[in-house]
Amino acid sequence: MIIDFQKMGGLVPAIIQDEMTAKVLMLGYMNQEALTKTLDTKQVTFFSRTKNRLWTKGEESGNFLNVVSITPDCDNDTLLIKVQPVGPVCHTGTDTCWGEKNEADVAFLKYLQDFIKVRFNEMPEGSYTTSLFKKGVNRMAQKVGEEAVETVIEATNGTEEGFIYEASDLVYHLIVLLTSKGYSLDDLARELKKRHK
Repeated sequence: MIIDFQKMGGLVPAIIQDEMTAKVLMLGYMNQEALTKTLDTKQVTFFSRTKNRLWTKGEESGNFLNVVSITPDCDNDTLLIKVQPVGPVCHTGTDTCWGEKNEADVAFLKYLQDFIKVRFNEMPEGSYTTSLFKKGVNRMAQKVGEEAVETVIEATNGTEEGFIYEASDLVYHLIVLLTSKGYSLDDLARELKKRHK
């Protein structure tokens, strides 16, 4: 990875994003030494402009930013760092430096889809998802149907908790089926977007 540190006097902006929720958590700056330490430790280290030294996020609070990936932008002068945060990110105690909640919302479905795709590609033994893939498309489609019926039953005659539980099973099994057919939630979103006027 070649980064242009000279363009802005030795520093580059580092955008920190939660890998699971896709929320932007904070912005910091890195010099070459901070980037090297980040790569070595797998925890985000910045160059603090106010302290004029390296600063590992969480060194005092314990709220570290564990690195998942680092990607430079098209000009190689800005970094997008995807992380798994440990605790709140902002020094004020909020989840993000913009006061937003960093909750596993609808973006978690993308994370789950990617996880299921890894299962499809690797087929690890002992995985329920692997067992579905191995049983074939007919069984996967049947599971979607079963979960749809159970969702309807809970919606009409069950509990709110049961409804959410069964609806979650339905979505999970649908993602498994989509993956096996070479599709994703993005394909559903494109189809729904076409219909939305």
